[in-house]
Amino acid sequence: MRVLDLATLFAGPLAATLLGDFGAEVVKVEHPRRPDPSRGHGPDKDGVGLWWKLLGRNKRNVTLDLSTPEGRELLLRLAADADVVIENFRPGTLERWGLGPDELHAVNPRLVLARVTGFGQFGPYARRPGFGTLAEAMSGFAAITGEPDGPPTLPPFGLADSIAALTTAYAVMTALAGRATTGQGQVVDMAIIEPLLTVLGPQPLWYDQLGYVQPRTGNRSTNNAPRNTYRTADGHWVAVSTSAQSIAERVMRLVGRPELIEEEWFATGSGRAAHADELDAAVGSWIGRHERDAVVAAFEEAQAAIAPIHDVRDVLADPQYRALGTITEVEDEELGTVRMQNVLFRLSETPGAIRWAGRPHGADTDAVLGELGVPAEEIARLRAEGTL
Repeated sequence: MRVLDLATLFAGPLAATLLGDFGAEVVKVEHPRRPDPSRGHGPDKDGVGLWWKLLGRNKRNVTLDLSTPEGRELLLRLAADADVVIENFRPGTLERWGLGPDELHAVNPRLVLARVTGFGQFGPYARRPGFGTLAEAMSGFAAITGEPDGPPTLPPFGLADSIAALTTAYAVMTALAGRATTGQGQVVDMAIIEPLLTVLGPQPLWYDQLGYVQPRTGNRSTNNAPRNTYRTADGHWVAVSTSAQSIAERVMRLVGRPELIEEEWFATGSGRAAHADELDAAVGSWIGRHERDAVVAAFEEAQAAIAPIHDVRDVLADPQYRALGTITEVEDEELGTVRMQNVLFRLSETPGAIRWAGRPHGADTDAVLGELGVPAEEIARLRAEGTL
């Protein structure tokens, strides 16, 4: 499968990364003078952006100014032999350049065009600038995140973009499966404000049927208790979950409060949530008297659900992540050996692989255009004129 990644920042490019991890041939197309801004996001080492090493992995990198006539023609030549194009320009931009769905499908009727924008291709907000932060605000995520007496809280990472990327990769594969039946490509309209709303669960149903609006509850849940973070005697933190009734009962026996199990309200998750203060006091008091390793061991022996709260240093050292190979080493031409997240899941017969980390801006322009049959002297002329 051949994918043209025309998108910038996170949702669209990450969708292309996920496809590339499992064998798609991905060509990343960037502007000659304005690279993908993700190359400059976050820390760098010796001027090399580290986020890009993850986001740009398994992609060949070319530069092309799509707003020029010759850039347009080269993109159409690339699209003629592609399966998927992923873009995230504001609605109408591709059409203005003569690269809209009609033009792309004229050269390749089987092409799947994935259009990733903040608000979708139509509607009153369609032409607004859109980023994941706005989706985290509009979807209701920020409204239910944070302490009850605190402000709405945004995540410190690209949550909405990442969920939209996963959804886009799924949408692309769905469209390709449809093509296998119909023989025709189609357009994927992905609005970043939508996938996160689905992930938040049945909030619209709750409001529609009950008028219920989920409040901010901090680390607590309105659906079950005890569910919180607790500090251990040696100053570490752990998280406890009791989504299943049997787990809740095991936790209370472990912390020495089995009499609470006999309370009528303890029999349901919502009943326990209504008594979270009492349950948190019982669990927190017991955990606060023991060191983290002893707490985790005791919960494990009792078959109760607990996890230490990790930072990235703990993740890299965790034996379960090591057993799964979740973090892997990749050789990189600029930085040597780098460690990053491995492919997203394991397939028994057709596993994915990281073939290389994100490459320099335009590193593969000559090679990719040469494969199109563009002579070296023509490539040099286009580069001198600013098209490449």
